[in-house]
Amino acid sequence: MAATGACGDNLDGEDRQGGTLTVDDRTYAAFSHPAPGLSASQRDTHQLGKGPFNFEWAPPQLGPLFNHTGCLGCHGGDGRGLSEITQGPAPFGSQALVRVSLGSGTPDVPGGNVSVPGFGQQLQDHTTVGLPEVFVTLTWRESVVTYGDGEQQPMRSPFIEVRRPTGEPMPAGVEFSYRQAPGVFGLGLLEAISDDTLLAAQDPDDADGDGISGRVNMVWDPVANATKIGRFGHKANAPNLQVQTAGAFVNDIGLTNKLFPEPDGMRDVNDDQLAQTTFFVSTLAVPAAAPRNAAAQRGRALFDDFHCASCHLPTVETGDHEITLLAHQLIHPYTDLLLHDVGDLLTDARSDFLAQGVEWRTPPLWGLGLVQVVLPAATFLHDGRARTLPEAILWHGGEAAAASEAFRTAAKRDRDALISFLESL
Repeated sequence: MAATGACGDNLDGEDRQGGTLTVDDRTYAAFSHPAPGLSASQRDTHQLGKGPFNFEWAPPQLGPLFNHTGCLGCHGGDGRGLSEITQGPAPFGSQALVRVSLGSGTPDVPGGNVSVPGFGQQLQDHTTVGLPEVFVTLTWRESVVTYGDGEQQPMRSPFIEVRRPTGEPMPAGVEFSYRQAPGVFGLGLLEAISDDTLLAAQDPDDADGDGISGRVNMVWDPVANATKIGRFGHKANAPNLQVQTAGAFVNDIGLTNKLFPEPDGMRDVNDDQLAQTTFFVSTLAVPAAAPRNAAAQRGRALFDDFHCASCHLPTVETGDHEITLLAHQLIHPYTDLLLHDVGDLLTDARSDFLAQGVEWRTPPLWGLGLVQVVLPAATFLHDGRARTLPEAILWHGGEAAAASEAFRTAAKRDRDALISFLESL
């Protein structure tokens, strides 16, 4: 079996969301456990990798341009970060960031984006000396959606203003994408899902006529020096966890490394630290789902009835992986890892390899009910605009428009049941 949309209650095993890598903890520490079954030497490597991940970096390694001083600063409790931008020389940095590129020109890597001269492809709003390269201001625009029964749902969307320290605007033609940090637990299991499974799940031309046309992103792998299937990041723009980890080190914290060294080959993060940190994020366990009460069981059925499971695929089996513990696990991540058009309301109007502005990778939903237990102020969607799960659902459009509308027009009892199910994950 490769993938399936398993239904039913916890008796079907969906409570063991990470397969044998599941841990029974639904507290503030739920996302931070090493995977059960690691050998003694693997646990040592996991612990060694936790060091660089949790470390608060300082000059001369830090920066000189950066967004935050450490991984944990944007992934509190190994979960989602906050949707916030801080100004000036604050010691902690910003938990969200802005990606940039030009709409035309010569890409940095085959099929990739075009860097903005002087800025690259990510804006760093903090610096160890002098002024940062930009000041970013975040404000929120409020709106309301009305349910079919007349109840109103407050909504909000982010608006960012970017200016140089001199007050000058950014160069003409720059495309911006505001994003917050996703959780980092369970990532090794997602990496272990085979390319064949992802390719089999895609339907770019909607051949089956169900209105869902997910597709893989094809991205550049600097290690293989070749184009590979992307699976990590909001736009699935990283092919594996080594590239994702190395990219986060250099872009978010200003730490050069094996994959992204200084011009002379020097690096702030040594090769062992990069490998150990990659192993750490590969071997974080997944919390068990909570027992489902009657409302949550009804919500699980509605999850299928509303066709949420068409993209948030409940069940998948992993394939081969160099970490054998991750291989051939039956897991319940509620994602197909594919790009989907979720509508103009969520577009960032910026491409990312094959991903268009309206396309985002389906985020995994496992652990969703614990996001605000681990970090109470955390919010949802790629830019953190949704303060609640109903808000997140109502923002969906495009391929998810029918599911969102089914939720909006459902009776309150059914809406509450679906949320009860999601909160049990």
